[in-house]
Amino acid sequence: MFPVARAAQSLVARGIQHTAVRQAHRKHEPSFHDKYGTMVLLGGAAMFSTVWGYVFTRLNVEWGFSPVRRITPREWRE
Repeated sequence: MFPVARAAQSLVARGIQHTAVRQAHRKHEPSFHDKYGTMVLLGGAAMFSTVWGYVFTRLNVEWGFSPVRRITPREWRE
């Protein structure tokens, strides 16, 4: 290995070690995502399912495996 590359590699490794030691001594404070992340994710999934469930049940479409000649338009009301 070239001397310059070896020196760069050791600097990077030393920097990673310093970062790991610094973070190990710090107390971890829960962030917003730690506190509420799962609830926000579940709430979003529930909202998504509710809205699309409503849309699909209100759509008057005959569902089949092939859309060819399966979609029936509504009668025109004057």
